Amino acid sequence: MGLLIRRGTVVNAGERFLADVKVEGRTIVAMGGDLMKGTNDTEIDAEGRYVLPGFIDPHVHMELPFMGTVSADDFETGTASGIAGGTTSIIDFCIPAPGTSLLDGLAEWKRRAAKATADYTFHMAITHWGPNTADEMRAVVRDHGISSFKVFLAYKGAIMVDDHALYQVMKVAAETGAVVTVHAENGDVVWNLQQELIAKGCTGPEYHPVSRPSAVEGEATERALTMARLHGATAYIVHMTCRESVQALERAKLAGQKCYGETCPQYLLLDDSVFNAPDFGGSAFVMSPPIRPANLGHHQALWAGLGNGMLDAVGTDHCPFTHAQKQMGVKDFTKIPNGAAGIEDRLAVLYTHGVVGGRFSLERLVELNSTNPARIFGLDRKGAVSVGMDADLVIFDPEGKGVRSAKTHFSKADRSIFEGQDVKGRIERTIVGGQVVFEGGRLMTERGAGRFIARKPSHFAHHAEVRL
Repeated sequence: MGLLIRRGTVVNAGERFLADVKVEGRTIVAMGGDLMKGTNDTEIDAEGRYVLPGFIDPHVHMELPFMGTVSADDFETGTASGIAGGTTSIIDFCIPAPGTSLLDGLAEWKRRAAKATADYTFHMAITHWGPNTADEMRAVVRDHGISSFKVFLAYKGAIMVDDHALYQVMKVAAETGAVVTVHAENGDVVWNLQQELIAKGCTGPEYHPVSRPSAVEGEATERALTMARLHGATAYIVHMTCRESVQALERAKLAGQKCYGETCPQYLLLDDSVFNAPDFGGSAFVMSPPIRPANLGHHQALWAGLGNGMLDAVGTDHCPFTHAQKQMGVKDFTKIPNGAAGIEDRLAVLYTHGVVGGRFSLERLVELNSTNPARIFGLDRKGAVSVGMDADLVIFDPEGKGVRSAKTHFSKADRSIFEGQDVKGRIERTIVGGQVVFEGGRLMTERGAGRFIARKPSHFAHHAEVRL
């Protein structure tokens, strides 16, 4: 049994055209005009609709043990929420427990992810440097289909790495052709600022952004890019929020360095006034790096970077915690679990504020959210509506309308950081692996239907060594 999608406007990075799309099994097998319907094909009329490649979220945290609790969405509910928002594949982060080998950590994360309803893969986090770390990194790439790593330059005393570890990770990544994703904040400075604020009695969520000023993100971004440049490694700076980090990335790119930058919708659309919401409501917006002020050029720098190619992708950093979980930090903002939901909102808010708002084209939206993540991270069969590619598709009605709300979301998050926002466009259907899994507002997902996608180092990412 296959699918035949009739008369839709196919949109890829850099192109759009009218075409029928024929799917057999999990694969797109033909495209063109007036394709012949097979005996057992289900026909879908997509006239007046866009046929988009399924979005890839390169930055999520499902079922993450963090700050004394576990993020609210597991791999089943989180990927289902993504499907409702047009996301058909995710890249989560395998973060081995302290003292655990990378391989044991990977086995545990695969166990958790076995319930996923969409395809998945992992970035492997390096949270310390030990005598076996280099060999384990090589094995992860060579034998286990993991071609990207993660380092945290923040969260001192937990998962933060020092400059020695950062240097070594970049060295091995360059050797193996892997990408290093980086949470760029100066964790030592953040820790000191946190202690000073708490000592002064500044305990509310409004002090979270004060403890993590944009300068600490800019410094850490510059430092990570320098370490990558020393070895010729490929760095990918995650969830960029500010003009300082964008400027650092731009300098590196203009100097010929192969590096990438990602931002998230919340950093484009919200400002730090959200932290002043009454009744501890500001805790819903506590994430790191923090949402920035509206009047310092941060939003403008991010939007410009997405439009001019200096930024390469939009993730969500989907890591929701309920209001009850956020209450853990009611007397100390440093104990508020960092994170919020976002995977279900990305397409809606970016289409509204990016495409309809005139900041970039629909083709660029596809490039940022599907094509580039696939290319950078080696998802070779994803990221485009094309013959031979996985049939991960979104049929999108540009005339639809909606309102973002936690009440209608499929995530376990009980609050939306985009609550009440009007959006343009509507996801009519989401197709994963050739199966319609979301239609007319209804989920038809199957627990465990998602596959682990083994990846080889991406030729798109790897490059010759460049030295200072």
